[in-house]
Amino acid sequence: MLQWFKRNVPPAPHEQLVEAEHQTLPSEKKIERLVGRLGVVDGGSNETRPSIEKPERLVVRPEIVARHDEERAAAPTQMSVIVVASQKGGVGKTTVAAHLAVQASMVGQGPAVLVDTDPQGSLSEWWDARKDEYQRTEDTLALATTTLNDLPARLAELRRNGAAVAIIDTPPALTTSIMQVIAVADLVVIPARPSPHDLRAIAATVRLTRMTGKPFLFVVNGATPRAKITAQAVAALSEHGQVAPVILSQRTDFAASMIDGRTVMETTASGRSAQEIAQLWKQVCAQTSIRAAA
Repeated sequence: MLQWFKRNVPPAPHEQLVEAEHQTLPSEKKIERLVGRLGVVDGGSNETRPSIEKPERLVVRPEIVARHDEERAAAPTQMSVIVVASQKGGVGKTTVAAHLAVQASMVGQGPAVLVDTDPQGSLSEWWDARKDEYQRTEDTLALATTTLNDLPARLAELRRNGAAVAIIDTPPALTTSIMQVIAVADLVVIPARPSPHDLRAIAATVRLTRMTGKPFLFVVNGATPRAKITAQAVAALSEHGQVAPVILSQRTDFAASMIDGRTVMETTASGRSAQEIAQLWKQVCAQTSIRAAA
C-alpha cells in the first residue's frame, strides 16, 4: 500500500525548484507538471471537484499582502492568522478550526476569533448553538462572519480591537479569493483524511499555498488508531511538507461535542481526543509567533 501512495503522491520537488516556480506565476505547463508531481489523478471518481479558476487568474495581488503587513504593524497587538483550508469537503475543516480556537481561549492565548468565510455557515451554526446553550461569560472567544472579498478589512478591524489569534474556516473551493486568504495567513493548516482520494485532492491546496510562499502544516484527521493506512498517509504527506506529529483519531466524541456548540475539551476534558487537540495547538504555536501559554 505504501508503494501505491508513493506512486500516486510522488515526492515534492527540490526546495530550490519549488522556490523558482512560485517566484512568478507558473505557466499552465509548469502547473500541470507540479500537480503531476503531487499525484492528482481522477482515479475513476465521480465526485464533483471544487472549481479551480484558470491558472492565469490565480495571482496574489501584492497590494492586499502589503496592506495586510501595514495594518499588522500598526495594530496595538500582534494577531496571528491561522487559515484552515482544503479544496475537498468533508475533511473536518470546521471541526479543526472550532477546536483550535476554543483551545487557544482555554489556555489563555486569546482573545481568539473564529472567522467564518464558508457560505454554508457550518461554523456559524455551531457558534449559535454554543451561544444559546453553553457559552460562558468569561470566554475570550468570538465569531466574525465575512465574505472572502471583505476579509482583509475584517482582519484589520479585529487587530485594532486587540484579537490575539484569528482562525479562518474556508469553503471547499480554490479560487482567486481563497488564494488571497492564504496570502495573509501566518500558517495554513491543511486537514486530510487518510484515504487515497483525500491525498489526491490535497495537491491543489498545496500548490496554491506554495505559490504564496506561506508555511503550511498537514493534519491527519479522522484516522483509525494504529491502522496501517494511517501510517502510510503520514509517510506520503511527509514527502511534501511538515505533518503534525499528533493525529486526530476517528472518534464519535468530536461530532457529538459539536452538536450543542461545544468541543471535546469541554465534554471529555481528560479524554484522548482533548489531549490530541492540546498537542495540535502546541504544534501550531510552535509554527507561528503565538506567545506561549501562561
